[in-house]
Amino acid sequence: MKILVLNSGSSSIKFQLFNMQTSQVLATGIVEEIGSKVSNIKLETFDNQTLKESLEIANHEAGFAAMRKLLTQSGVLTSLKDLDAIGHRVVHGGETFSAPTLIDREVLDGIKAISPLAPLHNPAHIAGIEIALTQSEGVPQVAVFDTAFHRTLPQYAYMYALPYELYESLHVRRYGFHGTSHHYVSKTAAAYLGIDYDKFNAISLHLGNGTSATAIKGGKSVDTSMGLSPLEGLVMGTRSGDMDPAILFYLHREKGYSVDELDTLVNKQSGLKGICGQSDMRTIGKMCEEGDAKAKLAFEIFAYRIKKYIGAYSAVLGRVDALIFTGGIGENDSALRAKVCKNLENLGLQVDLEANNCRCKTLTEIHTSSSPVKILVVPTNEELEIALQTQAILTK
Repeated sequence: MKILVLNSGSSSIKFQLFNMQTSQVLATGIVEEIGSKVSNIKLETFDNQTLKESLEIANHEAGFAAMRKLLTQSGVLTSLKDLDAIGHRVVHGGETFSAPTLIDREVLDGIKAISPLAPLHNPAHIAGIEIALTQSEGVPQVAVFDTAFHRTLPQYAYMYALPYELYESLHVRRYGFHGTSHHYVSKTAAAYLGIDYDKFNAISLHLGNGTSATAIKGGKSVDTSMGLSPLEGLVMGTRSGDMDPAILFYLHREKGYSVDELDTLVNKQSGLKGICGQSDMRTIGKMCEEGDAKAKLAFEIFAYRIKKYIGAYSAVLGRVDALIFTGGIGENDSALRAKVCKNLENLGLQVDLEANNCRCKTLTEIHTSSSPVKILVVPTNEELEIALQTQAILTK
């Protein structure tokens, strides 16, 4: 069974082709700078072929055609008709979609209807889906939603203390994101530890340019740090995370910030970048080594916020089987992991600093032999999880 996974952005299409019999990645690639005068497309295959092309790609339709051309040129596909399915990443499923869904016109209309909840993401996903439906006629298409894993949150965890009418009329509530990643790494961790997933309790930390924490009880998400949008929660590369909303009113009154300027401020100019001018934790780590005070402060704030969420979610879960680190920072930054886990012995977390001193390309234990709570680094694979969920829909 061959499944193509697509992640359509506003100016890009990322894709991976899987052989589901072996879970092997047959090809991976990206179409970048769609709409620019010069766009780039790159494809890498399992047999070490690398194909690149630079040309003008005016829109997603042309981008999809360029992707299809390289896939067939490489020999991994003779035609899109070779595909058993296409799985699409969709950031926001709102309250409409709580599971992977076979796409038809009604489903596509449903995704369009909730686009106001994710105006930067869902419209691009819709464009990718519509083009895939046209250019791969007859191939089943499945939407996999980032928010779906968090649809098990209890109402007291997803409701905001705002007038209830705002929930009823505009669906203002916590949705959570990175659900595909949290689902994948928690399933992987439970299997590794030999614990039935429906009995598994864990705190999952997806740490990259976007960061989120999730409390998983009995294999289900019961709380998560991101909210109505991916802005709430942990400190991120350019997003503020949790903050007093009165700050926005204050900036409007005192500095004259418009709504759009405030949106840009908290989403693109804050977080690590706002504190020290850099959003990449690798660069910040080097700045810390050189004695940069603001970089050290950014690192401290980032780690401290994560530590607070671990404490909160430990209280929510009662029993924690594992703390899971994943994402680009979670998998590679040993100093950050050590900082986060320091002085959490009262919660049963005992980190082994020697075991932790690595960039983890495979599942790695970083706890001491006596640690009541296991601490694991689990490399995420959201594309494979999308392919697996797509396959599950087909076999139903």
